[in-house]
Amino acid sequence: MSLDCCIIGGGIIGLSIARELAGRGHRVRVLARDRRRDTASWAAAGIFPPVSARPSADANLALTAFSDRLHRTWARELHAETGIDNGLVACGGLHVAAGAANLALLEVEANEWRSRGVRCDWIDAAGVIRLEPVLAAAVASDRISGGLLLPDEMRIRPPRHLEALERSCSARGVRLVSETEVVGVTVAAGRLTGVEAVVAGRRQRFEADAYVLAAGAWTGELAESLGLAIDTRPIRGQIALLAFPEPLLSRVVNRGLDYLVPREDGRVLVGSTLEDVGFDRSTVAADIDRLLAVAADLLGDISAATVEQTWAGLRPGSADGLPRIGRVPACDNAFLAACHFRAGLHQSTGTAVLVADLVEDRSPSLDVEPFAPGRPAGPPGPDSVPVMLARARHSMGTLPIEARRG
Repeated sequence: MSLDCCIIGGGIIGLSIARELAGRGHRVRVLARDRRRDTASWAAAGIFPPVSARPSADANLALTAFSDRLHRTWARELHAETGIDNGLVACGGLHVAAGAANLALLEVEANEWRSRGVRCDWIDAAGVIRLEPVLAAAVASDRISGGLLLPDEMRIRPPRHLEALERSCSARGVRLVSETEVVGVTVAAGRLTGVEAVVAGRRQRFEADAYVLAAGAWTGELAESLGLAIDTRPIRGQIALLAFPEPLLSRVVNRGLDYLVPREDGRVLVGSTLEDVGFDRSTVAADIDRLLAVAADLLGDISAATVEQTWAGLRPGSADGLPRIGRVPACDNAFLAACHFRAGLHQSTGTAVLVADLVEDRSPSLDVEPFAPGRPAGPPGPDSVPVMLARARHSMGTLPIEARRG
């Protein structure tokens, strides 16, 4: 039976759910608050850490592995449907460190990757230079002592992926309503019966058979109106885009929470910050200076580079490190997909399939109980907001003091 489905949120999660539902024959409308460029996923670097294909007891890893497999299929389908190559490629990731203490920590990380069944090779200083010759100056000056190689780490071009999703949704009949701010909902007899929104300055009401709340960092206020308290605190991430005369790197280079993501045309993304500053998408000169110092610390002389763009996105935080995916407890026909924090782009495909299964009242492809929207928040996990913010504060110590401005 075909349903009318209303999705609140036009970012990566909302668009992916819309595409999946429309592909199953449902009539879908997306209420999008922001332009594509203003979404958290457009602002993302597009790094997909490797995951093992073997079954995992960890719910978050299971969702990521499921989504990872789907991304490969979706990339082919999106290219066939829209002609857009979203840039998904297994480029590999080089994780580097300096000094015996940091190398020891990295070796612990390497053992953790291997325990998950992920390919991981230990690389000495000479091996780092063989893999990425441009890092030779950093090795020579002891800013890199060695590292580990994850051959299966992938990257994707988020702006291209979002554009492809929008086009695919349009081709499947999805109606995208832009510049829309949801200002209220109505509930009767345990069902959500309508959404009140301001569209381009005019108030409108939207009604549907099923509703999905997928508004990223803004989802918390909407959920509260349905009696559901969740923490979707926005965590800002700033990025700088450098243009070099020619390509320098083949792989993603990570040092702690800092990273360089190369593109084939010689551009390099440098990121990123983790900041609890509310709904503020602005960039800060001191933070961008720090990112440029990261690039210089790893690449050496970057005077030939041009800073083409800087931007920031607001990641929808997670208090315990798990997303919230499932039916809203107080409403039979309302579903939630939020709190993906830094993994939203990677987990978007799997989330879309799970939500579509739930909307159709099917048994979901994965166990969604660990992600239940109404569950009590568990202790902070390694991918939670509190832990990641603490790591970000600590990682500032990896730069020389003169580079730590802001």
